[in-house]
Amino acid sequence: MDSELETPQPSALSTPSDQAEPSGGLSRRHALGLLGTAGAGAVAVPLLGAGTAAADAPIGAPAFNPTPDTAGAPPVQGLHLTFGADPRTQMVVSWLTDGPVKKPRVLYGTLKHGFGSSADARTRTYVDGKSGRTVYVHHAALNRLSPGTDYLYMVSHQGSTPDSGNFRTVPSGRAPLTFTSFGDQSAPQVTWTADGTVGLDANSTPATKDIVSGIEQVAPLFHLLNGDLCYANLDVDRVRTWNNFFTNNTRSARFRPWMPAAGNHEIESANGPIGLGAYQTYFSLPSTETDPELAGLWYAFTAGSVRVIVLQNDDNCLQDGGDVYISGYSGGRQLAFLEKELRAARASRETDWIVVAMHQVMISSSDANGADLGLRQKYGPLFDKYGVDLVVCGHEHNYERSLAVRGVVTSSETLTPNPVSTATDDIDTSLGTVHMILGGGGVSGTTNQAFFKDGTAKVITAVASSAPTGSKRAATYVKEQAIWTGVRDLEHPYGFAAFTVDPGRFPGDTTRLHVTYYNVNKPHGELSVFEKFTLHRKRSDGHR
Repeated sequence: MDSELETPQPSALSTPSDQAEPSGGLSRRHALGLLGTAGAGAVAVPLLGAGTAAADAPIGAPAFNPTPDTAGAPPVQGLHLTFGADPRTQMVVSWLTDGPVKKPRVLYGTLKHGFGSSADARTRTYVDGKSGRTVYVHHAALNRLSPGTDYLYMVSHQGSTPDSGNFRTVPSGRAPLTFTSFGDQSAPQVTWTADGTVGLDANSTPATKDIVSGIEQVAPLFHLLNGDLCYANLDVDRVRTWNNFFTNNTRSARFRPWMPAAGNHEIESANGPIGLGAYQTYFSLPSTETDPELAGLWYAFTAGSVRVIVLQNDDNCLQDGGDVYISGYSGGRQLAFLEKELRAARASRETDWIVVAMHQVMISSSDANGADLGLRQKYGPLFDKYGVDLVVCGHEHNYERSLAVRGVVTSSETLTPNPVSTATDDIDTSLGTVHMILGGGGVSGTTNQAFFKDGTAKVITAVASSAPTGSKRAATYVKEQAIWTGVRDLEHPYGFAAFTVDPGRFPGDTTRLHVTYYNVNKPHGELSVFEKFTLHRKRSDGHR
């Protein structure tokens, strides 16, 4: 799955003068020339029009040939960002090509000093088990960045036209910041069907494109993508679907990290030991897992006073939802990681908010997938013990959020989450965890019309020991009273949430997370506000 063709050797960030041009680098003047007229405003405003860089690159940048390559080098595609282990000082720039390339590289720097630094990219590959095609993804780690700073970057490989973007690193310490989240996107596309005619790939809608434009209107520091990214496992041409997914999302993901959680539809037959080889190749994530089979499937990062923990739920849920059933695949390693992360985050005087991003759900009042008892059994006690503030999910193709919950209803067969407050507008998360289902990322087959209307919900409590050929393991469902439900959107199928951190003013002050849920409306994709609410808790740096 993972073929290392190049080893990155990122250089330290240098700061040449505006006039001096470093060896092998680009000055501010040349940086602006390559980025075009939009370059001057790139730091303050997302470069929505940024694409292939201009063709008149300066002499003295040997890694970049801005003219079409006569040898037919594949172009840069699907440019996207992810955080490194420390989002204040590290960023990973990634892109796709249709074939092998030479000298994949990133030049980067600030608007003031130009592209004074460079990083070689490492190439990962996998062979798609359905088509036999080899996919090439290049990841360049940018290190020694300055916190809270705007950077420009340009990527290329030998013989290709450069492509470019910009980003802002996470600030140090407690600071205001905004992030967004949704799940279940798919990709806007057509493909060739088995008989050679044109067909619409599974789950595609125009909303999968419109929602990316919506994210760019908010312009968050980073975005959480909560699983079922593109549904390639359901399509005739899985490689094309992944390519279309990145082509669509690069309009945002080249300017801000899109941090994914793998969902059940990322599990693809014959792609890696547990079917997640494509996902693991496309994304370079701040994983601490030493087993290559498990690398990148769960990870964590800090942004300001927020610790984000990303999980891969097919390890711990009961439902059979992928091409292969992989429940229990980590042998408990993911749960051990989760508890270690939660313990450290809640003990830290620098961390106020604990946010968990994952795909399958612990609450749902929709007659679709339903909540999963496996997650309630394994995650519930840990979320309660360490005071998780917020859980963002996908899986159900609708919007729903819970009341603050902690513990379970006594003697409930389904471990029904126990609401600790009826508040829906200003919620104290030190009392309990709020769960949000954000599954309106653009996929077809929406479930906002499937909400139970009688105050009940269903929970998967078991699955069959085996499945008929070509089918899934049958699930056993048990009904419960949905006493934990808070707000649901019955009318609109598509949307995303934005979260803005107010860090407070002094040690022990109240910090707030202001939440806005936006609808992405048919037929033109304009945004409207469905609801706003606030989460609050005391800062962790008060007297103890």
